[in-house]
Amino acid sequence: MGAKYIPEPFRIKMVETIKMLTREERKQKIAEAKYNMFNLRGEDVYIDLLTDSGTNAMSQEQWAGVIRGDEAYAGGSSYFKLVEAAQDIFGYKYIQPVHQGRAAEKVMFGILLGQDKYSISNTHFDTTRAHVEATGARAIDCVVEVAKDPAKRAPFKGNMDVEKLESLIKEYGDNKVGLVVMTITNNSAGGQPVSVQNVRETAAICKNHGIKLCIDAARYAENAYFVKEREEGYSDKSIKEIVKEMFGYADMFTMSAKKDTIVNMGGLIGVKDDEKLFQACKERTILFEGFITYGGLSGRDLESLAIGLYEGLDENYLKYRIGQMKYLASRLDEAGITYQSPVGGHGVFVDAKAMLPQIPFYEFPAQALAIELYIEAGIRSCDIGSYMMGNDPDTGKQIKSEFEFTRLAIPRRVYTQSHFDVMADALISIKERASEIHGYRITWEPAVLRHFQASLEPVEI
Repeated sequence: MGAKYIPEPFRIKMVETIKMLTREERKQKIAEAKYNMFNLRGEDVYIDLLTDSGTNAMSQEQWAGVIRGDEAYAGGSSYFKLVEAAQDIFGYKYIQPVHQGRAAEKVMFGILLGQDKYSISNTHFDTTRAHVEATGARAIDCVVEVAKDPAKRAPFKGNMDVEKLESLIKEYGDNKVGLVVMTITNNSAGGQPVSVQNVRETAAICKNHGIKLCIDAARYAENAYFVKEREEGYSDKSIKEIVKEMFGYADMFTMSAKKDTIVNMGGLIGVKDDEKLFQACKERTILFEGFITYGGLSGRDLESLAIGLYEGLDENYLKYRIGQMKYLASRLDEAGITYQSPVGGHGVFVDAKAMLPQIPFYEFPAQALAIELYIEAGIRSCDIGSYMMGNDPDTGKQIKSEFEFTRLAIPRRVYTQSHFDVMADALISIKERASEIHGYRITWEPAVLRHFQASLEPVEI
């Protein structure tokens, strides 16, 4: 018996019309997009699972906040509401808004990283890796080994491999490791959670070597929900209590607020108590984002973000949110389709390598599956695999990813059970003809973050 769909803890007050193109039209559209999901027009997509970043449905309280937003250039009331909310939730003294997560990385990483430095993470996501490399540093991933087997179930597959972390620091030297980044949940590893114990152990290693620990906090609330469900000693704690403890072990955080704070635009930097570091952050924010009390955001964005920080912690909402993933995963279990299991917090990461074993990593099986999903049912998803990883910055050779996932990232408060059944049915149909599917080659690519812009073509057999 599969998982029961969790009823939505809200009523729908406004709808957006979407349309389904014919199969022939979808084939034409993806070819015109040069087989790049980012090149598709949104209006030509039926169910959009490209990302859960900024694609959320805001609440009536957030929309009311949009009207109340204070648009003062300096010192607006919406800024202070946001700072006070973030200080309350995370327990950090210093909070800086920015326009999104990659802006937070640009501000922070330029201070702590540089030529011949290293950043070590449980897994760097694409933009995080790019910002590390943009400073001249190198990004090293250090996720636990169990994460590399999608079919194997473990409660915290997003964890840092602490023994490997210790050996990497000794290999590179304390003075060469500019930063350790703990991504919660671990996006590239399948939206998998990180335990409080693992954060605590990682923090102890960092403190022993005099290295700053930064939390990539995009999906902090979903991670806390998994801790409450799975980690001994936390079942009776509130989500807010779990969040405050986890963040208490780190020195700073960067956040794309476009995920767990359920807004369409926004980001945050948090610094626990290092005034000198925060002053450097403020200087770079003014340089790249605008004045510190708006940080590249309008007052209405700041207001809705302050409200969303609390809404994202609601346990009834989180139960529904994670329940959607469990429902889709149960449909895939019944069909024998492998995904990163147990299912993560913000999407289902289908194991394209298992479904399409005939396609080698350099012909991008996860991208091939994403293309087939669009052709099959108008579903836009994305590659989290070798296509996204790109080329080695030193050798220029294609990197072979540890994973070949096609990510179905689920926007918050947007899709219903019927949409999830369309997703499952499409994957089941594709599985039945999987042996007929071929790979893709790149015909053009930019130097940085190629998957956003590259052109592809089918590999002729």
